[in-house]
Amino acid sequence: MTRKAEHLARRQTLPALGWREWAALPELGVARIKAKVDTGARTSALHTHHVERYRGGGVDRVRFLLHPLQRHNDIDLECKARVLAERVVSDSGGHREKRIVIETPIRIGDYEWPIEITLTDRDTMLFRMLLGRTAITKRFLVNPAASYLVGRKE
Repeated sequence: MTRKAEHLARRQTLPALGWREWAALPELGVARIKAKVDTGARTSALHTHHVERYRGGGVDRVRFLLHPLQRHNDIDLECKARVLAERVVSDSGGHREKRIVIETPIRIGDYEWPIEITLTDRDTMLFRMLLGRTAITKRFLVNPAASYLVGRKE
């Protein structure tokens, strides 16, 4: 099979996401969060505040608060995760920021898989979560003209 034929076959079997989807982060206790699917962003990002690194069980960990729903700062979830790394990330405006990286499962519709997420302040952004291209590569196609193709609000 040629490389082009393999690409076409894979493309026909991948499910499609809309440009925004409802997602869950079950290990963080997030039942639903609206995520912007952004193929222009390499890394996924999550809006957090009161981020605190600590050592627990012999590994670097982080605890943080997040507001999972847009325009609802009254709902605060406390989350804990193992620190995977710390990286310098450039935002859409070209500003560079050192961010903590965690790995956690994401669930969109009936699909669940682990992704890396950077923790940052997205309070001025419309979406509390950005789903970057490395999280969806070889798993989904993106239809930029559609919304909520897979994720359910529940």
